[in-house]
Amino acid sequence: MISLSDIKSILENRILVLDGPMGTAIQKFHLEESDFKGDRFKDYSINLKGNNDLLNIVRPDIITKIQESYLIAGADLVQTNTFNSNLISQSDYKFNKDIVWELNITGAKIARALADKYTQLTPEKPRFVYGLLGPTNKTASISPDVDNPAFRNVLFDDLVEDYYFAIDALVAGGVDLIMLETIFDTLNAKAGIFAHNKYCKDKGQEIPLMISGTITDQSGRTLTGQTLEAFWISVQQARNLLSVGLNCALGGRQLAPYVEELSKVATVYTSVHPNAGLPNEFGEYDETLEEFSSYIKFFLDKSYINIIGGCCGTTDKHIQKIFELTKDLSSENLRKIPKRKTGLHLSGLEALRINSLSNFINVGERTNVMGSIKFKKLIQDKNYEEAVAVAREQVENGAQIIDINFDEGLLDAVSEMRNFLFLLAAEPEIAKVPFMIDSSKWEVLEAGLKCIQGKAIVNSISLKEGEEKFKEQALKIKEYGAAVIVM
Repeated sequence: MISLSDIKSILENRILVLDGPMGTAIQKFHLEESDFKGDRFKDYSINLKGNNDLLNIVRPDIITKIQESYLIAGADLVQTNTFNSNLISQSDYKFNKDIVWELNITGAKIARALADKYTQLTPEKPRFVYGLLGPTNKTASISPDVDNPAFRNVLFDDLVEDYYFAIDALVAGGVDLIMLETIFDTLNAKAGIFAHNKYCKDKGQEIPLMISGTITDQSGRTLTGQTLEAFWISVQQARNLLSVGLNCALGGRQLAPYVEELSKVATVYTSVHPNAGLPNEFGEYDETLEEFSSYIKFFLDKSYINIIGGCCGTTDKHIQKIFELTKDLSSENLRKIPKRKTGLHLSGLEALRINSLSNFINVGERTNVMGSIKFKKLIQDKNYEEAVAVAREQVENGAQIIDINFDEGLLDAVSEMRNFLFLLAAEPEIAKVPFMIDSSKWEVLEAGLKCIQGKAIVNSISLKEGEEKFKEQALKIKEYGAAVIVM
């Protein structure tokens, strides 16, 4: 396994080339239900066609052929075919943990064998394996029930457990890095980051982490509404973070302004693996190789990125063209990582940067049962529609941060905090600002942190329970990616 410092030293001298997609590559084999079931699952009662990760077990020859084509084309980094190898996604096929473990470890071993083979053939160009963690098929920030915006069909702890399990199997299979990819919900990604941080700490390992988000349309936001800068602020707490980037949904032309923006704000290496343009009405990609290459060359000429590959619709020919464009670049032409801007960086759906030049920052305190009799009565009466309106009014009147507190003896503060934060997440005009989780009880603070996709503030922790407890809580808050008020 490569160390974080080793791969950073490589990136100081050259661009690293990612491989191409698995999904659209697999489609070209025109596989049928029998291909996905093979002999092992031939009597399985559920249709398995489309469960591409299952090919690691039943058709490893296809996965090997695809990945090898990318390595021959010049890819430095080859993925594991594990985008949906998590229990949340595989539960749709009624697969248990044993199968999920097998999908991950087998996918890692296939990629590992190929990477080692090509490293031996070209020792001057070592090849690396990144364990791919997809976003799952559920979102922790959006309710699937239009009539109940506070409902969630997946919670932070579920995601952490699932990601941790997958990482364990991927590492056992021999990956060098982990990538959280195609992130449409930053809360899902924060659960992945939390699992990765915990795994590194538990195992005493320094596994590099790559993060790649998805801008869903030309509004420049993720599916759950975050701007690109807000997304970056929300994930930058990751331990052993190597890079942050963008992939999928859009082609190079559409991604260009966001790649530029990310290059300026991210204080780690940046990556991009765009689609081959936008899909047509048949779901196919018409952008020519020359058009795709022109956008990659533009990114290189502007020194926007450090790691480049292809996503949906690209092929080994696209990866070969990327390799040709990058192989002779001098280190002087590479993107240099900018220094972090001073100040406090927070985010809701939008970014809030506070520094010595900032004006007075308004914190809305009316969603606090300790300070507002009106709000307390609304919560006691379960009148959540009016309670949400209190938060909305504060933002409309200029509050840049919303303080939320349910410390009242007759309330279940943990439940009320979780419920109210989920309700606010459904209100973009409120959720655009950062939230301040306010409680004297640690369990309430932690419950709140598990509900927020942005970078929040914890209000507060203190030394009243002793230095060791203070350190434990402070470090945990850091793992959740929040700022903190210390009393």
